[in-house]
Amino acid sequence: MKRLEKAKISAILELNSILDEDLRFRMFIERQLKTIIEAGSKFFPAILLTGPRQVGKTTFLRRMAEPERRYVTLDDASVRTLAQEDPKGFIEKFAPPVLIDEIQYVPELLNYIKIVIDEQRFNDPEKAKGMYWLTGSQRFPLMKGVSESLAGRIGIFEMSGLAQSELADRKNTPFTPDIQFTSEKGGSASELFKRIWTGCYPEVINATPQERDFFYSSYIATYLERDIRNFTKVHDLDKFYKFLCSCAARTGQLLNNAELARDAGIDNKTAQSWLTILTSSRIVYLHQPYTGSLTARLVKTPKLYMLDTGLCAYLTRWPTPETLEAGAMSGEFFETWCISEILKSYWNAGINEPSLYFYRDKDKKEIDLLIESADGFYPVEFKKSSTPKGEDAKHFSVLDKLKINVKKGAVVCCCPEIMPLPNKDVLCIPASLI
Repeated sequence: MKRLEKAKISAILELNSILDEDLRFRMFIERQLKTIIEAGSKFFPAILLTGPRQVGKTTFLRRMAEPERRYVTLDDASVRTLAQEDPKGFIEKFAPPVLIDEIQYVPELLNYIKIVIDEQRFNDPEKAKGMYWLTGSQRFPLMKGVSESLAGRIGIFEMSGLAQSELADRKNTPFTPDIQFTSEKGGSASELFKRIWTGCYPEVINATPQERDFFYSSYIATYLERDIRNFTKVHDLDKFYKFLCSCAARTGQLLNNAELARDAGIDNKTAQSWLTILTSSRIVYLHQPYTGSLTARLVKTPKLYMLDTGLCAYLTRWPTPETLEAGAMSGEFFETWCISEILKSYWNAGINEPSLYFYRDKDKKEIDLLIESADGFYPVEFKKSSTPKGEDAKHFSVLDKLKINVKKGAVVCCCPEIMPLPNKDVLCIPASLI
C-alpha cells in the first residue's frame, strides 16, 4: 500500500511539473487568434471559442481578458449545479462582461444569455458588444443551441493546437503557394519528424518522451470518460477506442467506413455516427474531394486525417520520431501534418471553413490539395523527399481539362530551402515554413 501511495504521489508531482512548465512556456507564445478575437469582441455581443481539450482556449482567453471581466467555469460541479438548477440566477450572479468556460455542460444558459443581450442591444447597442466570452470543448452538444439561441449575436472561432508559425513567432497568413515567406530556409527532416511525433498540444511541446506518453494516455482517458460518455450515446468505450485507433491507422487514406466498422466490431451506421463525433471533436478531419463538372470521372469519397499527429503516433504505437520517420506510414504522417498546419493557418485567421479539396480521378491521378481562391485554384502536393523532382507535380496538368484557372503550384517537402521546380510554375517549399 505504501509503495502504491508513493507511486500516486510521484505521478501527481510529475503531472504538476509538466503543467507548471507548460504554463511558463505558454506565457511567451502569442496565439495568432488574438487579433481576430479582439475584432470579433468589438463587433459581436458574444464570442465562442471552440476546439479540442487541452489546446489552450481557457488560458488564452483569461490572459486576454481585461480585469473587469469575470471568469467562471462550468467544470466546477457546484457552479454547474447552480447553472442547471437556476440558470436565470446564474446569469444574474455572473453579469457581463464575463468569460464562461465549458459552456457545453449547460447549453440551456444560451437562451438566458440571448435575453440579456437583446435587452442590452435595445438599451445601448454599443455596450452590448463583447458581453459574453464562451468556450466549448465539444461542438456536438453545443452548436445546435448556439444556432438556435444566438444566431446573429455570436462570433464563432476555432482554436487548434499550437501552429508551427506560433512556435516560430511568425506572422500568420492563410497558406497559398504565392504568399510571402519570412524565411527561405527550412529545417531538417529529422527535426520535422520530431515535431510530427511530439504533436502540437501545448503540454507536450517541451515534454520528455515519457511525459509526452503520460499526457496522451491521460488525454485519451479524459476524452473518452468526460466527453464521449457524457455527451454522446456511445456506451461501449472499448469499441470506441478501437474505432479511434483504426482512424489513426488510416490517416491520409481514403475513408472506408466498412473497414473502420470491421476493426471496431460495429455496423456501418454506428461507424458513421462515431466518425461524426470525432470530426465534431476536431480529432479527425475529412478532406473533401473536388467534384467540379466531371463528376462521373472523379472520386467522391473524402480522405481521413487525424488533426494531431502526436496523438496519431501515440495511438498507432510509434515509439520514437526515428522509427516513425523510417516506418511504413511516414508519408501519410508527413501529409497529415502538412494538412493540419495549413488548416491552422486558416482557422487562426478566423476562416472556419476554408475551401480546401483534393483531386482524384478514376485513373488514380491525384493532387493532395486544391486551394480555391476568388480567381482560381492552387495545386499542392506533399512529398516527404528532400530532393523533389519535376514528376512530383506531374498530375497538376490534369486540371487543364477542368477549365479552371490554375494558379501557382507547390510541392511541400523536406527540401532545405524554397526553390522552383524546373520548367514548371511550381515552387518547392520546406514543410517547416508552412
